[in-house]
Amino acid sequence: QVQLVESGGGLVQAGGSLRLSCAASGSIRSINVMGWYRQALGKQRELVATITSGGRTNYADSVKGRFTISRDNAKNTVYLQMNAMKPEDTAVYYCTVNYDDSGSVFTRSSWGQGTQVTVSS
Repeated sequence: QVQLVESGGGLVQAGGSLRLSCAASGSIRSINVMGWYRQALGKQRELVATITSGGRTNYADSVKGRFTISRDNAKNTVYLQMNAMKPEDTAVYYCTVNYDDSGSVFTRSSWGQGTQVTVSS
């Protein structure tokens, strides 16, 4: 129905930066909310940040002031700029979208494949 392709993960030293991208394609009438979750080894998946179609953002306390979520509505793409990274940011990061399907009245959600982010000390 909808495909999410993530990119930008990798290895970075503490204090460095990475930028994640997630592009959505498929049967999409409109995207309501886009966001990023992460899951560290041995831990539960947690919310990192969300952004609405109007640009309103929300962040987990652990990343406030360091991470910035943004989106390009024309390209159905969401970004996560990660600065001043810490070893505790190490996790698999997952993109998610909440959208209205082109061929129905239903609201649906989809997940990306995940991208590994590793922060070394």
